[in-house]
Amino acid sequence: MKPLLQAEQAVLGSVLLDPDQLANLDWLAPGHFCRPVHQALFAALHQLRSDGHPAISAEGPVPLSWVTDAVDEAGRHVRGLTAVYAHTLVSACPRPEHAPVYGRMVLEGAIHRTIAAYASHLHQAARADALQGEVEGSLRSADVLAEVLTDLARRWGTDPRPVAPPTTPTTVPTTPTGRADQVAEDERFLLAVLAEQPKAMEEVVGWLRPGDFADPAHGQLYRCLGALHHRGELIDRITLLWEAQRRGLLADGTLSGEQVTAICDSVGPGSAEWLGERVMRSSVTRTAAASARAVRALAEDEALGPGRLINHALYVLGPFDDARTRWQSATVGPSPAPKALTPSHGAPHPAQVQAALARSSPRLPSPPSKLPRGAPGSATVRPRSLGPS
Repeated sequence: MKPLLQAEQAVLGSVLLDPDQLANLDWLAPGHFCRPVHQALFAALHQLRSDGHPAISAEGPVPLSWVTDAVDEAGRHVRGLTAVYAHTLVSACPRPEHAPVYGRMVLEGAIHRTIAAYASHLHQAARADALQGEVEGSLRSADVLAEVLTDLARRWGTDPRPVAPPTTPTTVPTTPTGRADQVAEDERFLLAVLAEQPKAMEEVVGWLRPGDFADPAHGQLYRCLGALHHRGELIDRITLLWEAQRRGLLADGTLSGEQVTAICDSVGPGSAEWLGERVMRSSVTRTAAASARAVRALAEDEALGPGRLINHALYVLGPFDDARTRWQSATVGPSPAPKALTPSHGAPHPAQVQAALARSSPRLPSPPSKLPRGAPGSATVRPRSLGPS
């Protein structure tokens, strides 16, 4: 049995043994459990508490009705839950007073699953946008993922901030097969227009980067054009070929003289800005898909703690945030960065404080005369036993 499943059973068993433990798990939600039957049972226990079940205020042993009523309530929403399994959960809990620690383990698993799921949604949206020549789905899904990361950070009690992972997951942006030919044609046409109309560089140089080209050779040729433009030198087929030679691109096989000549000779009437936006649009979707794969790879690493996972995920989303910012500069002008990715300064968020306190080590037990009902005393004090209703 996996540790996560044991932790889920231990949380539920602790609450079945001691209803007062629900007060220590207010930061844990039913959706944080992996199994539907566990989600339903935890929600049922919360519902019974809200309805003022007699077990909440009962003195002495926990009435058996606390278990049976919880099973009946949960059974209205999920199949397969029996009283026998409820008693299995009770036996799976070593110490009810450790419920917050078990709950933290459940939350850890939920954070990994949630991040992986939303990263998959971003990847699917990016692939769909790439096939349709759009970016809106990628932008929306990335915003949702950033908001989810921020919310999870607050639940965990940490401040969301991008932190580079020790080893960045290796992901290479790729173009869907159905769009590869069109993307390559757009890139060649743009390079031809820029080589024929040197002043056209002013229309794209502020936001288009060599890495936005799907073909690395095209990106290097754009870099050569940018270098000539930056130095204020004349741009034509010969000077472009010479710049490529000076950068060693002909010697290492990245480019060939015939390739440069073919691109320059294929020029026709065209708008550099319009073509640049098409190249940029393709770059946004490719980068979104690559970032999504990197985030998902991080989420699948069970050894990575939630705080580090969240901050590493924010970091690997950085290339997409940069591409999005430049896309907005190309189409609607610069806009502020997403709020979800902005580290907070000053006092921590109240939810962070609550989460951090909930996950802190339990206090030492008070003298027996001052212990509230259901609170653990010493190692020899056993939890309330289940008695007849």
